[in-house]
Amino acid sequence: MGANELSTLLWRERELLELLLFKLEEEQLLLTAGKGKWLPFATREVEQVLVRLRKAGMERTVESAAVAHEWGAKDDATLRDLVAAAPGDAWRDILQSHLTALTGLTAQIADIRDTNLTYLRAASRSTQETLAGMSPAAGGYNGAGSPAMAGTGAHLFDRRA
Repeated sequence: MGANELSTLLWRERELLELLLFKLEEEQLLLTAGKGKWLPFATREVEQVLVRLRKAGMERTVESAAVAHEWGAKDDATLRDLVAAAPGDAWRDILQSHLTALTGLTAQIADIRDTNLTYLRAASRSTQETLAGMSPAAGGYNGAGSPAMAGTGAHLFDRRA
């Protein structure tokens, strides 16, 4: 346990954030290409990465607390706090590079997530408008119990049947 293990966990978290960014970009490509039938698969993959990220975050929190204790910082020290408490320039630089990368990846993920939400809302609106245009006009029902389409002109009824 120690700073080496913390750095390894931070690398793993960075890789998972990059994978999440990739999966979100895949979702965006599917949305812009109109390939909605594949969205459930892409969404499932995003959720799987998020589960792995939560686990990695918990592991990092535990290791961060151990390193914080070792370096004389408070137990709930953030990565920024650990950068400030690092005993030497080497660890300060390593942890700062992790912090910078994690912050940048998080910002990119937030941007693409927001863009994907915009696309999803637009697709939902479009679908609702299309379905609204397809609904039959209010009226009666035909002999089979299905809604009768409103029409114009004369109707012939054969009462012999």
